[in-house]
Amino acid sequence: MIVNTELENKGNLFPSKIIDFKKDVDKLYFTADNDVILELTVVRDSLLRFRYTTVGNFNNDFSYAITQYASIGYNKLEIGETKTSFEVLTSKLRCEISKEDMRTSIYDAKDGTLINHDENGFHWEESYEHGGNIVKMSKVSNDGESYYGLGDKPNHLNLKGKRFSNWVTDSYAYGKDTDPIYKTIPFYTGLHHGKAYGIFFDNTFKSSFDFGHERRNVTSFWAQGGEMNYYFFYGPKMNDVVESYTDLTGKPHHLPPLWALGFHQCKWSYYPESKVKEITSTFRKLQIPCDAIYLDIDYMEGFRCFTWNKAYFPDPKRMVKELLDDGFKTVAIIDPGIKIDKEYSVFKEALEKDYFCKRADGDYMKGKVWPGECYFPDFTNPEVRDWWSGLFQELIEDVGIKGVWNDMNEPAVMEVPNKTFPDDVRHDYDGNPCSHRKAHNIYGMQMARATYQGLKKYSYPKRPFVITRAAYSGTQRYTSTWTGDNVATWEHLWIANLQAQRMAMSGFSFVGSDIGGFAEQPQGELFTRWIQLGIFHPFFRVHSSGDHGDQEPWAFDEDVTAIVKKFIEIRYQLLPYLYTAFWNYTDHGTPLLKSLVLYDQDDVQTHYRTDEFIFGEQILACPILEPNAKGRRMYIPRGNWYNFWTDEVVKGGKEMWVDADIDSMPFFVKEGAIIPKYPIQQYVGEKEITEITLDVYYKDGKEESDFYSDANDGFDYTKGRYSLRNFKLTGKGNELIINQHKEGKFITPYSTFNIQFHGLPFDIVEVQLDNETIAHKSLRVNNIESITVDKNFSELHLKGIKSHS
Repeated sequence: MIVNTELENKGNLFPSKIIDFKKDVDKLYFTADNDVILELTVVRDSLLRFRYTTVGNFNNDFSYAITQYASIGYNKLEIGETKTSFEVLTSKLRCEISKEDMRTSIYDAKDGTLINHDENGFHWEESYEHGGNIVKMSKVSNDGESYYGLGDKPNHLNLKGKRFSNWVTDSYAYGKDTDPIYKTIPFYTGLHHGKAYGIFFDNTFKSSFDFGHERRNVTSFWAQGGEMNYYFFYGPKMNDVVESYTDLTGKPHHLPPLWALGFHQCKWSYYPESKVKEITSTFRKLQIPCDAIYLDIDYMEGFRCFTWNKAYFPDPKRMVKELLDDGFKTVAIIDPGIKIDKEYSVFKEALEKDYFCKRADGDYMKGKVWPGECYFPDFTNPEVRDWWSGLFQELIEDVGIKGVWNDMNEPAVMEVPNKTFPDDVRHDYDGNPCSHRKAHNIYGMQMARATYQGLKKYSYPKRPFVITRAAYSGTQRYTSTWTGDNVATWEHLWIANLQAQRMAMSGFSFVGSDIGGFAEQPQGELFTRWIQLGIFHPFFRVHSSGDHGDQEPWAFDEDVTAIVKKFIEIRYQLLPYLYTAFWNYTDHGTPLLKSLVLYDQDDVQTHYRTDEFIFGEQILACPILEPNAKGRRMYIPRGNWYNFWTDEVVKGGKEMWVDADIDSMPFFVKEGAIIPKYPIQQYVGEKEITEITLDVYYKDGKEESDFYSDANDGFDYTKGRYSLRNFKLTGKGNELIINQHKEGKFITPYSTFNIQFHGLPFDIVEVQLDNETIAHKSLRVNNIESITVDKNFSELHLKGIKSHS
């Protein structure tokens, strides 16, 4: 009898000593005598890729996360060798690879600081059950080190001392410590001794991250299969790390249409047509701005995708046009489950073309979702994605739907223990066939990508607008997202704030939450506070499960309606500011929301702050997160800030009390900022905007601000038809100078700026416009001085005498 020792407990295996080294342009290969190979790629001076194999050769190098548009190239690459190690030197980094065991240490090339080094380094465990390896990496956690990122984890911003897993999961009514939930973004930023670096573990199998939870001074990450394949980014600024990661995994392919940044109203479900019209007409009657109305699953015939329930919506094309005439863009939901029904054309075609996912032994993957028993398209097959994108022709081109919302794409399956596909389901994976263990985390991403391709094709010449619930790194290229099925509680308001910040520092800024909570019923006060936070989230939508009643701005009482209206109006005034921040995000990968640590990492007080954040570049916001509050204590980052409501200037670098009764929320503007504002509109494009307000906040010193505009939709801006204005403000005791530099070929519809000066320490006695003194009709409203000038001025110079006010 042969005794079978437990195969699974062979334990960890490690690389042995390096016996060979070779260089192939930007790739360096280190081979150990037990067949482990480390492939080190120098992507950029501050970006290295580490890839390991344990069998002497590598599989096909394929990733859904990495964009073809990523910047590559370096200024310097030198290879050195000592008795104990190989050294790789770029202009930013020095990487040592130990000859004895392949462990790596990475230093700042300029000052020699150790940034990151392996503890056990790469190791693995053979997986008897599935084949291949469980791949692992452990690194030393430094004194005082903090960690941020990982996408939508509903937990404290600083990940130190915690442990998480990544497996895209439908998490109805998740809570503060629920893990995992809807998204897998295996990227984090580490910060210690004033320097930040990032690690992106590009492995789509179920993965885990431990930030000093199991062993206090060790950070580790591992996956249930696939390769140990990670990228190392060096800052030393956190913002540079996030921008570099976003460059690698992709910035959004284009700006959103401006209407997508307006207010959206959604419910499961608005039907029939008369109900939809009742909602939209109430918005217009009460003059509460709104740009989009959503149709949830009940618009379909028996929940079949790409169909209409003709009893509820007898003439969808007419209805959608009437809504559009009233300023409402219609957004419709589309799920991945296709009902098994031989009379249903979408099902028939996919069956004939063999587009559905199959189990290991050839049977179809069958699961229950809203329509009942369904099959599911394999979105990892490019042919299936093309077919899927073609299905949108009628919805978009003919009916006139303006946006599509992909839900249940984790993929979610009802009434099964793991709430998703079994592991043995097979996928094409763009010609790299695999099981669901590998494809699970990218299934929703590839559905969203196919949806995006369809909208891009049929919305043209307008820009597509897609929303997804499930995502993997890189999904930000195609779509926006929301944080899933939350709950109407104060804790969830706190969670929504954290998740939006965390997603932004994980490269995915176009994000929002279901305002007011999806499950259960918010009270008016909670709804009001959530709207106040929501105006600072890039995606701004109320959504609820509807089984508890109504959740529109007027569903509570007149006081709530009035306050909510006031805040939605502020959002519409700030649209040009937000749009400029979006341009910065799509152009440079700069996060739209910045946690205080991202804004000022050198101030150690910011490392554990969760509530306060920077919206765009120059607005500081802090939500009220508990009931019956008349204000709160909050941390003001270093520098001087103007209270938005009172214009009082506060000096930062400390915590302070800020008044904020129910009709207010703490937000501040950085001194020296120039904030562009629109007049209030009921929807984007309602008014021809002939004048833009510029709110100028005086600073003794210098500050720069940008203002980007284009046609608000379409792709002309990519051909140079945009307008980018850079304002340089210089304040000195008795004078203020604003210089404007402009570029781009777009002729803006506005012709003048109404400039409103906040905090001027002097009374204006002379105004020079492009070196000519002009007679200015000084307008003082609420102690604010304002003047109107031509939009194309080059220099505005105010001179004054010290005011006595």
